[in-house]
Amino acid sequence: MKNPFPGMNPWLELHWRETHARLIVYSCDQLQQKLPPGLRARVEEDVAIGMEAEGSHLRPDVHISEPWEAAGGGTAAVTAPEAATGVLVKVEPEVARHLTIVDAAGEVITALEFLSPTNKEPGDGLRRYRSKQRTYLQGGVNLVEIDLLRAGSFVLALNASDIPKKKGAVYRACVSRGRQPDWRELFQIPLRERLPALPIPLRPGDREVALELQPLIDLCCERGAYGASDCATELDPPLPPEVAAWAAESLRAAGLQPKRER
Repeated sequence: MKNPFPGMNPWLELHWRETHARLIVYSCDQLQQKLPPGLRARVEEDVAIGMEAEGSHLRPDVHISEPWEAAGGGTAAVTAPEAATGVLVKVEPEVARHLTIVDAAGEVITALEFLSPTNKEPGDGLRRYRSKQRTYLQGGVNLVEIDLLRAGSFVLALNASDIPKKKGAVYRACVSRGRQPDWRELFQIPLRERLPALPIPLRPGDREVALELQPLIDLCCERGAYGASDCATELDPPLPPEVAAWAAESLRAAGLQPKRER
């Protein structure tokens, strides 16, 4: 379907894993055409697993080792009662994708993060994101953070208390420039407005390029094969009553019939 809204489609928040992957790839394609010689846009993946780093080794919470030799020369075995049969559940490791702009030597010049629910919820995901955020900023890397999720904690690289309130703003983006470590450029985005084109800082002396967010969201709607049944799902968190009425009218005008918000 075509995006029925002028800006962000809040129903994409319900399909964020797929939407997030599409946004990263579409952003990479768009930026690659604009970058000056010597810079490349790259999609990066971090796999989060339940292990802790110890030096150059990984320490799992539970490990299985090979049999060990008993003192008498035989192989020691551990016996256990017969295990019950449970339900098999496939566990897929969480893949955290982000976009980097690197130079010919592979040095990261700019990092771009579309925030995910795990980045904004208390726990390991938020701690990992904060750690990565600090690494970027302390290393002088330009950081562009884009938050198109209404739920969750505020995790952008500035204090929430320092932000002037903008009526109706539910989405945000923050640009941190390595050459200006004490300043942030903040974008507050109301649901009813077109998404902005964000400045993407590069190397000193390079002219900044623009990442146009609106075409990315429109592509997610068109290529995601979403339809009326997807827009019938209730949003969590729900939209405020006035905004919900506007959204419902926008969906009806596009030939989509949403379920009423609570």
